[in-house]
Amino acid sequence: MLTMPEKSRDDTIALMAGIGRKARAAARPLAIAAPQVKRDALLAMADAVVGNEQAILAANEIDMKNGGEAGLGSSFLDRLKLDSKRIHAIAEGIRAIADLDDPVGQVTAAWDRPNGLHIERVRTPLGVIGVIYESRPNVTADAGALCLKAGNPVILRGGSDSLNSSAAIHACLVEGLVAAGLPRDSIQLVPTADRAAVGEMLKGLSGNLDVIIPRGGRSLVERVQTEARVPVFAHLEGICHVYIDRSARLDMAVEVTLNAKMRRTGICGAAETLLVDRAVAPTHLVPVLEALAKAGCEIRGDAEVVKAFPAARLATDADWITEYLDAVIAVRLVDGVGGAIEHIETHSSHHTEAIIAEEAQAVERFFNEIDSAILLHNASTQFADGGEFGMGAEIGIATGKMHARGPVGVEQLTSFKYRVRGAGQVRP
Repeated sequence: MLTMPEKSRDDTIALMAGIGRKARAAARPLAIAAPQVKRDALLAMADAVVGNEQAILAANEIDMKNGGEAGLGSSFLDRLKLDSKRIHAIAEGIRAIADLDDPVGQVTAAWDRPNGLHIERVRTPLGVIGVIYESRPNVTADAGALCLKAGNPVILRGGSDSLNSSAAIHACLVEGLVAAGLPRDSIQLVPTADRAAVGEMLKGLSGNLDVIIPRGGRSLVERVQTEARVPVFAHLEGICHVYIDRSARLDMAVEVTLNAKMRRTGICGAAETLLVDRAVAPTHLVPVLEALAKAGCEIRGDAEVVKAFPAARLATDADWITEYLDAVIAVRLVDGVGGAIEHIETHSSHHTEAIIAEEAQAVERFFNEIDSAILLHNASTQFADGGEFGMGAEIGIATGKMHARGPVGVEQLTSFKYRVRGAGQVRP
């Protein structure tokens, strides 16, 4: 079990200042590291995760025991839990990142000016990244691996509930760094649950932190957005919608909605609200709700839904803006795609929305008029994931509009610079 002596606020400030300095020192050697060296480090990390499976499981058992005693909810414990399958999935995720093209140095645009200057826009690392996340131990590996691939040192501050699990995974990441000859401080884990550590990160660690990425619930993200003195890639809650259009096939509506809600209820891509076109309520509503209820989902509906499906509870205004992260879904009848768009634009967190429809015009209107990071047609919202997008993994789903939006993968963890080549030109 990971234990830390009690620290005063001054101790935590000193600890975080040291972490910031070490991260900055690692920035240049990591930024210029050869792609093969980074790939070797990542593959060694994946091997270390598999090789240390029992140690990781033992650490996770401690966290699970502590979480149970603390009264954590079932969905929270599901996000915290590791087993052999999930550990091997973590390793495979790291290997997938290793196999991605290295983004650093990629020329994203090039053009020539009439005066003979040749201009290129080239990807560069962002710098030192701070990731603040709640109790998902896999984020330790995903964030560490993605930042390394993009040439960025990273400071990881995981939730206190997963401190032991994260520490065991982090040890594997450091093992990979050392094996490849990269600075061991390229990936650091904050070794304390003291909330003052987060405060120091939000201040920027004396200029040593370039970007912060929060991944967690509304309270965490809002604190980061309010207090951070460095740029933030916001990962807000996932109030995700599924809309069943009048042109939807019933079998597809049942299957996709069931998967979107119940595959894993505790992830940010899980559907939280179901909207059904009033025109197909007589044929589509009850079969979809019966499938959800049979799978153990609680239905909270508007008055029309409750009338058609008496097992549903009457929804309140709060249900339309709640991220349940549990087997609960809010259901409303709407007047066609226009009604769905109006509801989504009013209540969504702009994370992920799906339309189930066969009519192309309805799909195009849905895609064109809804301003969310991810929009899906005839597919489950649970595909809102960097791994499913072919990015290897993700640090989170950015719901803001600046720089990165949607899954934050290796390309989103880079900035760019311009290279201008001349032959003695001077400006008149």
